[in-house]
Amino acid sequence: MELDFKIQPFFMAICTNGVRGGMDEPGDYKYCTLRQRGPQDKRKVWYQMGFAGGAGFANLDLLYAGLDGLPKKGQEIYAKGFDIQLGGGVPATMIHLGRLGVSSKLLTFIGEDFLSGFVKRALESYEVETVNLYKGKGWPVTISSALIFDGDRSFVSYQDEIEITPWHVEQVYRQLSGAKVVDMQAGFLEAYQKLSGEGTIQVFDTGWEEDLSIEKYRDYLEVADYYVPNQKEALKITGESTLEGAAQKLSKYFKDVIIKLDKDGCLVKNSGGMKVIPPLPNVKAVDATGAGDAFMSGFMYGLYHDYPVEQCIRFGNVTGGICVQGMGCLAKYVGEEELLRLALEASQSLA
Repeated sequence: MELDFKIQPFFMAICTNGVRGGMDEPGDYKYCTLRQRGPQDKRKVWYQMGFAGGAGFANLDLLYAGLDGLPKKGQEIYAKGFDIQLGGGVPATMIHLGRLGVSSKLLTFIGEDFLSGFVKRALESYEVETVNLYKGKGWPVTISSALIFDGDRSFVSYQDEIEITPWHVEQVYRQLSGAKVVDMQAGFLEAYQKLSGEGTIQVFDTGWEEDLSIEKYRDYLEVADYYVPNQKEALKITGESTLEGAAQKLSKYFKDVIIKLDKDGCLVKNSGGMKVIPPLPNVKAVDATGAGDAFMSGFMYGLYHDYPVEQCIRFGNVTGGICVQGMGCLAKYVGEEELLRLALEASQSLA
C-alpha cells in the first residue's frame, strides 16, 4: 500500500505501517492514525496531531433577557435580566473544548479599543491559547445587542469591516498546521486547502446568510470533512424544500451528512441510511444563543478522540443541550466527565 506521509518536523515519534507510535505521557501526542478523507479522496494520510483550533472574529454580546417581545418604533422597554459576555462563533467553540480538556488554539482579531480590552481579559481567563491576527487601529470585535424572548433571540450588531489578506491566510495555516481537528469559517480557504493535504480533520460551519448557497461555498464543502448546518441552513444552502432532499444533495460532498434539528436532535445520513440522534432529554431552554457553537465543541471533542460519527453527534447534542439552559454562549457547560456520563446515559436509553 502506498502511503502519503505528512508528519510535521516537530512531531516526536515516527509512525510505521500498521503500528501506533507516539508518546503516552500527559500533554504529548497520543498516537498516529491512518485514515481516508472524504468520499472522493482515495489518499490515506498518517498524522499525529495534538490540538483543536480555529480562526474567527471575536464577539461581545449585550444580553437583554426576560423580554415579552421586541420594542415597537419609538418605544422603550425594559429587560428583566442583563449580562455582558463573550459571544458565539469560533471563540465560544474553543473555550468549550478547553473546558472538555482538549488543547485548543484560537486565532482572532483583537485591537486596542476598550471592547477589545474586555475580550482580551475574558479570553485570558480560559484555558485557550489565543493568537491575535489584528494589526489595525479600528474596532475589530463584533458588538451585538441580543434581545432574548420566547426561547429565541434577535440581534443588532456592528463590526468595522476587516479585509482578510494573504498574510492573514498564511498565518492561519502556520498556526493551525499540526492541529488534529479544525473549526472552518469562511475567509481562509487557501489555509484549509493546505491543512487538508496534511490530514487535518476539518468541520465547516456557515451560519445563516440570505445568499447561502452551494455555489457560494462549493470550494469549502469540497475541502471539509464534515458540515454541520441546522435545518434552516441546510434547506437554504441546497435550495431543497425537505430535509431528505437537502441530505441527499449534501451527500455528494460528505459520506456523513449532518443536519442539526434544534430541540429535536440531529439527523445523520450515511451508508447505513438516515436516522435521527435524539436530543439531550429534559432540557429547559432559556436562550439558544451559542447552541450551535456548543454543539460544535462536543462534535469536535468526539473527532479529536476518534469516536464514531454518531457518538460525536451525541456529544454535540449534550453540549448544545446544556448550553441553551443558561443565558448567553458560555454560562452553562459540561466538563469532560459529565459529558461522557450524559452521552452514555443517552446511548443506553436507546438500547
